[in-house]
Order: sequence, then structure tokens, then C-alpha cells
Amino acid sequence: MASPTVSAPKRETDPKKRIVITGMGLVSVFGSDIDTFYDKLLQGVSGISLIDRFDASNFSVRFGGQIRDFSSKGYIDGKNDRRLDDCWRYCLVAGRRALDNASLGPEVLKTMDRSRIGVLVGSGMGGLTAFSNGVEALIQKGYKKITPFFIPYSITNMGSALLAIDTGLMGPNYSISTACATANYCFYAAANHIRRGEADIMVAGGTEAAIMATGVGGFIACRALSQRNEDPQKASRPWDKDRDGFVMGEGSGVLIMESLEHATKRGANIIAEYLGGAITCDAHHMTDPRSDGLGVSSCIAKSLEDAGVSPEEVNYVNAHATSTLAGDLAEVNAIKKVFKDTSEIKMNGTKSMIGHGLGAAGGLEAIATIKAITTGWIHPTINQYNLEPDVTIDTVPNVKKNHEVHVGMCCVCVCVCARARACV
Repeated sequence: MASPTVSAPKRETDPKKRIVITGMGLVSVFGSDIDTFYDKLLQGVSGISLIDRFDASNFSVRFGGQIRDFSSKGYIDGKNDRRLDDCWRYCLVAGRRALDNASLGPEVLKTMDRSRIGVLVGSGMGGLTAFSNGVEALIQKGYKKITPFFIPYSITNMGSALLAIDTGLMGPNYSISTACATANYCFYAAANHIRRGEADIMVAGGTEAAIMATGVGGFIACRALSQRNEDPQKASRPWDKDRDGFVMGEGSGVLIMESLEHATKRGANIIAEYLGGAITCDAHHMTDPRSDGLGVSSCIAKSLEDAGVSPEEVNYVNAHATSTLAGDLAEVNAIKKVFKDTSEIKMNGTKSMIGHGLGAAGGLEAIATIKAITTGWIHPTINQYNLEPDVTIDTVPNVKKNHEVHVGMCCVCVCVCARARACV
């Protein structure tokens, strides 16, 4: 079954329903400054290194995109900082930095109707360290030794909850957990809250901190990870013939999404415009993509329809590109189904440098996509030495390229429970 041809409708013109990005915040393997993050990407720097957060010497995979020297100073008080799972620490810092970037600091928020500002930051795994420590306490010492923070700091909605408590935001608040499509699902849902008039502003994105023994061990058991321990910085190699699995990453990426009307009234700096998105499901397999690529191609087609964009207008795709044998080619084939002429399209893989951020992937890659739009520079896909012959789209191999982006698309797919899809 081929993906249907979609006639793009006119784009949204109602300023109450047009959605703009007025702030961005992140925590990444390259730090928490957005310009530094994107400069590292443009330089083709790899953030992958040997894991030292726990003793991984007996693991068959001993490397990942581990965040080092993270500081929450100025964003989280000392007592809470010691208690929190890294997943929520990353979320709080990225969320607060996004609000600051949007000129929505604490003093400004106090003057606003905070019931019209919501938070929707998801996680694929939740507080995995908190959960693992709780289980360990139960087994080794008994249930009386389980911390009272075990449940609250494990569940996936805690990022949104803590950020709302910290900032007093009383609008829509929940989380979505769809593995690596999590952040894109959150952007899509957040946009719809604004379009339905339920919020003026949404703080949306994803967060993850799974580089710990349980997380790495679990993905090793799934046989999903690259085992290139002798050369970790060259392990993530999207679309390369010698790819052997993905590399784990972590972090958080958060956007401030706001109605154009509200942003204009408060004189906000408009960074980019969210045009639309879509969500679909392969209904096929927990980990393998459909061979015909229908799940991906239909999601892309539906997102174009929602955005009011024709395929010819898109000239940049920030791809999922995890560096898995089946997934990379399935995604390319689906893109080629929708975009009949790919000669003007640039397509790159952010994960080649920062690893796969799981629930945070869509947030971090959305920021990379927006920076490509605003700077006119596309970061490279590194570690491309032996490109698959079926990949006929320009993947920006190893060196950045100057490229005026007309419409960019961020595609993040998820490989758990029937392979959900989300494109924005």
C-alpha cells in the first residue's frame, strides 16, 4: 500500500491558532547553552565517551552520550537537587532555561494568568535511577527501607509536575510516554491545546537519563546497541553500511510554544513557527519497522497536511537515523515515497554526535532543526564512510553545509509497543 497523495490545504491564518516558538532550553552532552550545543554539532564533534557513572567494565557495551559536569545551580535548591533523579534535574533546568529564553522569568510569570500556561514534558523511561534504587532497597533491606520518594520520582509525569510546582504554571499538565517519539508527541499535543483555546503558552518537550546500569543493561538485552567499544566516537553511523546499532544518549530539550496572538501582544521574540504535525502507528512489531515503510510515510504525509505544506516546500529533514540496520533504510524509503524529488533536500542525523536521547531525542533534535532554520547552516552526519547505495538523499556527510531552509521537518519514530510515529 503506497502512502496517499495529500493535497495540502491553506495554512492557518488565525493568530489565535498559529503557533510560534518563543523560547528554547536544553541539557545535553555538550552542556546547557544552545549556541554551544549547535556550534559543537556544526563542528562535527562527537559527544560519545566511555561510561564512568557506574562500573561498566563487565558490560558488552561500555560507552554512551553521558552528560558530565552538569550543574543545576540557580535552578534547583540543594536539598531537592540531592533527592531528584537526573531525569527530573535535566527537565527542570531545560524548562527553566527555555522560560528564561522566552523572557518568561519568575517576575514576569507572576504578572501573567498562569492558568493559561501549561506544561507537557514527557519521558520514555521516567526516573529510572529512582526506580532501580527503590527495587534494590526492597530486595536487600526490605520494604521499610524504601524511600518515600520512590514512587513520585519514578513516574513519568513528574517532570511536568515539578516544573509546574516550581513556576506556578496551572494550565494543562501531564506527560506522554512513547519512547523515542515522546517529545514530538508532546509538541503535537501542546500545539492542539493552544489551537483549542485551552492555553496561551505550553512548555513542551522531553527528558531522559537512562545511562545507568539498568538502562544500559536493558538495551543490551534488546540487542539494540552498537558494540564498537574500541572506537565509541565512531559507533553511531547512520546510513553507513557498517552500522551495528544505536548509541545511548540522555538529556532534555524543551520548547516554549505560544499562540501568535499572545506572543505578539507581549512583544515576544519569535524564533520559528510550528506549522503542524501528526502521529501514526505501524501496528506491526515491537522493534522492527514495516518493510513497506507505511507507518513513516503516512505520518509524514499527515503532518504535511496538518501543516498546510506541500512536499515541494520541505527542503530539510532532521531524521530519526538511529544507526540500526533496518530502521535507517526504512525511514529513507518512506521519505522518498512522500518526497518524489529529493534533489533539494538535505537530511542529517543528530544522533551521530549525541547518541539516542530516547524520550529526550525529539526535544534535542527539534532545537537542532530550529537552529538550522535560523542560522542557515546544516550540521553534518558524522561517521559516514561507506554510505548505503539506496540512500540517494544528501545526508550532509561529515562536514556542515550552508543551506537556506524553507520548511524543516523533525521525524522521530519509536520502537516500543507497535512502533508509534510522530513527525513535526
